[in-house]
Amino acid sequence: MARPPLIALLTVAIVAASLSVSTVHAQTSGAPAPAPAHAAIYKTESGLPYYEADTLAKAGDYQCTRCRLDLYYPANRPGYPTLIWLHGGGLTGGRPGIPAPLREKELGLVSPGYRFSPEATPEEIFEDAAAVVAWTVKHISERGGDPKKIFLSGHSAGGYLAAVVGMDPRWLAPHGLKPADLAGLIPVSAQVSTHFQVKKVRGDTGPEYRVIVDEYAPLYHASQKNLPPICLIVGDRRIEYKNRIEENDLFATSLRNLGHTQVEFYEMGGLNHSTVRYGAWTIIPGYIKRILERNLPPSGP
Repeated sequence: MARPPLIALLTVAIVAASLSVSTVHAQTSGAPAPAPAHAAIYKTESGLPYYEADTLAKAGDYQCTRCRLDLYYPANRPGYPTLIWLHGGGLTGGRPGIPAPLREKELGLVSPGYRFSPEATPEEIFEDAAAVVAWTVKHISERGGDPKKIFLSGHSAGGYLAAVVGMDPRWLAPHGLKPADLAGLIPVSAQVSTHFQVKKVRGDTGPEYRVIVDEYAPLYHASQKNLPPICLIVGDRRIEYKNRIEENDLFATSLRNLGHTQVEFYEMGGLNHSTVRYGAWTIIPGYIKRILERNLPPSGP
């Protein structure tokens, strides 16, 4: 059997649905990949509002300011896939940004801002994330991308938002979309029980690590049918956030036992809650390519 490709600093262990948790360990890269015959030309658009004009006309300044996105895409690669990357920050802060390691991978990249708690309710934050997906589906073809090749991802609180919107059909439904319209879902070190900030604003006074699985928890929705392929990425269990490995492992196991066959789980050795996103960025391009080759028919004659 051929060895998997080597990646700088990390060797990616692909975890099939029937396999248990794997840990990704350090290793250095081999020879660089050959350059394409015609290099992709990338364009950037910044500060694009992702709510419709009639919605923004009734919104306050806070929503109008926060609910904008940046877009980076290969203008001369028609039909390219797009990754929506939701930043972390505990639902109370954080900054959007196009991840540098994902540039020049022939991917469209969407980096949105969103409203924060407690100024916004959890429902309003979920609505923001869903509106980003809807904007991308509607407008990416205008820039050469394929709306059937949209992946939703994010780190920490952003991974939680991605999982909520990608699992609970209520949030995409107002836009005429459903979770299965996504090509894939990639939460990175996401809380898949109800997020601690959501618990706080809803009045929960229990211990910080008391697990609640209700309608605000991605895990609660694991029995939904027709979900997109799901890739769960977490850091090293020795240095990750408490509960994070176990919750995601339970999430992956539950999804598989409920009949979802396209579930992958990665535990990345030596990476903590913060640095795991760098490991995730080495996995994501190959994961996207593999999922598209598996699930979408080839284009052309």
